[in-house]
Amino acid sequence: MGKRVDTEARPSAWDAVYAIVREVPPGRVTTYGEISRRLEGRLSAQAVGWAMHVCPGDVPWHRVVNASGGCSTDRLPHVPAGLQKALLKAEGVKFRRSGTVDLKKCLWEGYQSNRNH
Repeated sequence: MGKRVDTEARPSAWDAVYAIVREVPPGRVTTYGEISRRLEGRLSAQAVGWAMHVCPGDVPWHRVVNASGGCSTDRLPHVPAGLQKALLKAEGVKFRRSGTVDLKKCLWEGYQSNRNH
């Protein structure tokens, strides 16, 4: 018989992704790669994207952008083009002419402890 894993002590990797994203305040963003780093490599940046693709409704998915500060959801068939950008703009996020977020100004780094992530 295998070793019993205490699932109460550490959330699933996807639940940890959602907890991190819930910490990002309005007007700020994080990246898939930053979430991966916060999880100490438990998930790749790509796997974080997969988790975000099916996130619960209370997760502010629009606050996660790619490493260049771009919106990656425009190519998804179930997300209207421009929705992520519009939601971020409504929160006060400024975009460059290139259509990307200035991560030096908007990247959220005020996360709580990595405990339980």
